[in-house]
Amino acid sequence: MATPDGIVKGDEQMTAQTRNSIVGERQEPVRRLYADSPLEALTRKAARTSAARIPPSDPFHGEVEIGTGYGVSLRFGLDRHVGGLHDAPNPGDLLCAALAACADGSIRMVADLLGVRLTALEVEVSGELDVRGCLNIDRSVRVGFESLTCTVHLAADEATDQKRLDALVAAAERACVNLDTLRGGLTVTITTEQSLQSAGTVVKTHHGADAELVSPVEAAARTEFIP
Repeated sequence: MATPDGIVKGDEQMTAQTRNSIVGERQEPVRRLYADSPLEALTRKAARTSAARIPPSDPFHGEVEIGTGYGVSLRFGLDRHVGGLHDAPNPGDLLCAALAACADGSIRMVADLLGVRLTALEVEVSGELDVRGCLNIDRSVRVGFESLTCTVHLAADEATDQKRLDALVAAAERACVNLDTLRGGLTVTITTEQSLQSAGTVVKTHHGADAELVSPVEAAARTEFIP
């Protein structure tokens, strides 16, 4: 997230402004802590699906708990383009939502740090993908999004200096965690543990970022069974 030094370095007027910022006040002690103890700056984010209320036999819906300790769950569905019912937000929508929320939050925090009074804010994220990749119709087609577009609509008090507004936009983009993650890429490790109740057998598969794309039928044929 945004930090006073990272935004207003070299500008005494803006630095002074952050002293009247509620975000700056809350960040000041943790910034000191992280400077002295870098390991304290590590934070873990998580989400977890559950079949407690939507049975796993439902092929079109599921529920995901967002974060830990908030008690917030979201029902999701699947896109009509892959045979779903299209009656609830799908995982692609949630990816767009994660970027939109992060960009919006970054802008709000940086605006407070810079003393910019926003009068309107809207972040829209969209993207297109070719589902032939997901459906394994054409292996030359990428499974995921080729690109995303993030459009920010904001308005500030008419007295706002243009340089301050430009600093807000640049610093918010720099501070957006999800934007940086998507742009930079990362390793995703998938570990799957399955149990066959009738035989008491455990199936374990491990796939890293470079795992070969295979169809469900091929994947089942290649799975290693461990008694």
